[in-house]
Amino acid sequence: MADYRIAPLSRLIEQFERLPGIGYKSAERLAYHVLGLSDEEVRKFSDAILEAHEKIHTCKVCCNLTDRELCPICANPARNHAVICAVENPRDVIAMERTREYDGTYHVLHGAISPLNGVGPDQLRIKELLARVKDGSVHEVIMATNPTVEGEATAMYLSRLLKPLGVKVTRLAYGIPVGGDLEYADEVTLSRALEGRNEL
Repeated sequence: MADYRIAPLSRLIEQFERLPGIGYKSAERLAYHVLGLSDEEVRKFSDAILEAHEKIHTCKVCCNLTDRELCPICANPARNHAVICAVENPRDVIAMERTREYDGTYHVLHGAISPLNGVGPDQLRIKELLARVKDGSVHEVIMATNPTVEGEATAMYLSRLLKPLGVKVTRLAYGIPVGGDLEYADEVTLSRALEGRNEL
């Protein structure tokens, strides 16, 4: 039986399939889409990937992604630099910024403690966070790690390191999503909602 696979196309599909959340069918669709682009469009696409890879690095203060020495948030004097919100990844910063409620700074840990996946405290940007707190200008660190086993473990670990430094450590309240029904909420979500309740 003849082999109808085209090697360069197979390699392109393989590369797309390595992206998070992309299965074989989606990778195949993306590969065929790329084949339908003009030479100029392909050049722009590949240049954008190369430029992002070469120019984007971590902010020297908060470890968020930036193309400058400081990210726009750390460089903004109008932000409250006495409050740091510790998050797991750069996407979490974007989610928090969408609320338009938070005016402090961030610290991106680039992951969460996960012994099963071989991620320990040394693989995260914890030393950088401690250095920021030790200079005495930070009054509060908000733990905004994900409400997962790994996120909770990371928050508890950081809390134990930060409290002796005389800084207030808080945790985001998690609870019932707006529009959600109590009967569908799990026990952990309900207990978190009770803990994080506010006075009306």
